[in-house]
Amino acid sequence: VQLQAFGGGLVQAGDSLRLSCAASGGNFSAYRMGWFRQAPGKGREFVAFINKSGTVLYSRDSVKGRFTVSRDDSKMTMYLQMNNLKPEDTAVYYCAAHGNRGSYASPSEYDYWGQGTLVTVSS
Repeated sequence: VQLQAFGGGLVQAGDSLRLSCAASGGNFSAYRMGWFRQAPGKGREFVAFINKSGTVLYSRDSVKGRFTVSRDDSKMTMYLQMNNLKPEDTAVYYCAAHGNRGSYASPSEYDYWGQGTLVTVSS
């Protein structure tokens, strides 16, 4: 499956953005999906996970309550709604398809990745 993430941009603190991850070339509904982010000079960090039935999991409290992950299998697309953005949310955001093994929070357990979309939050 090929993944393409888009929807990033430059926003101010407190603003909202919705990222999309469009899939092609595979059976999107069969994949558990995740969002990760990578800030400058840091490793790739787990943000959110959604399984095939729509059950969601989020990273620690820094995004819980502000970010919402969802999917529309009919459109082969996953979304990340980000509200009340903070400067510390600045990062390249990646979507990925899980390899149906291991931890949902570990990047190494994901087989397919989108190219990333940059989110910059100014204070």
